[in-house]
Amino acid sequence: VSASAWLLLSPSLSERTRATKSVFNQNNNNNIRPFSSSSSTTTTTLMSSSTSSSPSSSSPFTIAQFPCLDDNYGYLIHDETTGQTAAIDTPCAKTYQTHLDRRGWTLTHILNTHHHHDHTGGNQELKERNSHNNSNSNNIVTIYGPANEADRIPGLDVALGGGDTLPFGSSSSTSIAVMDVGGHTKGHIAFHIPSQNVVFVGDALFALGCGKMFEGTPEQFWKSLKALRELSDETTVYCAHEYTSGNAKFALSVEPGNTELQTRALQIREARSKGLPTVPTTMGLEKRTNPFLRVDISDEIRDRVGIRGDDDEATAFGKLRRAKDGFR
Repeated sequence: VSASAWLLLSPSLSERTRATKSVFNQNNNNNIRPFSSSSSTTTTTLMSSSTSSSPSSSSPFTIAQFPCLDDNYGYLIHDETTGQTAAIDTPCAKTYQTHLDRRGWTLTHILNTHHHHDHTGGNQELKERNSHNNSNSNNIVTIYGPANEADRIPGLDVALGGGDTLPFGSSSSTSIAVMDVGGHTKGHIAFHIPSQNVVFVGDALFALGCGKMFEGTPEQFWKSLKALRELSDETTVYCAHEYTSGNAKFALSVEPGNTELQTRALQIREARSKGLPTVPTTMGLEKRTNPFLRVDISDEIRDRVGIRGDDDEATAFGKLRRAKDGFR
């Protein structure tokens, strides 16, 4: 599969002026394949500028994306100047360790978006395997997670809430801003790197969808989605699951007249038939095609799910979310 096919499906990688490399490991089966460790693995290198104005002060900031479990994506962020490496959630310790070892990276941070086991299940093992305090190495892995779920995050060291900033890498340009995006779970957080236009959203937002509302309220979840929608169109969105094919079917059922959505659905179908990922996406693309970011602006969506004129935005979102829950 050519690199141009990947750029078509993920505009973020072609729209942004940065050094990028994508690597695909796939077979030649033209049928839709089960999501597995043989699916595509991608590595994206960002040029992370430090506070110095010297061109030589720029250093590579790398994001590795790989499949985990049945349909999760795993992510590692690596700063080559400091050697710091962060895991975004830990669905599977073995898979993460394989990718750490393959790249020669040492894990220093674990950043949990929420408490579900497919996001925290590898915390303890990865911390134990990568923490060393001896004559050869002095590295202690620190686990960060949502303050409002502190008692449910295995091995939590530092509790974070919306508005917090987490230093990472060689300069302030790679600092990570914490966003409160509760709704899927009450304390769910996202990790935003503003200088790089990158956000890791866990299960709060998906390509063409959003997470199920297990613990939050429509008011809370809608507030979270609106906060994410405020991010720039160029923001690259890394979500935690490959759910896009199913999400596209629902999106088309509630907004069939959206021509960009129609085109995107065809691209998604083609990508998945070749075993290619549909993640990451961009915030601009989601604003134009994701029904959960459009329920307050699309009359077609509102008509299709029975939203009344006197329903407020949170009520409208709740009706849309329930429609998705019952969609088959």
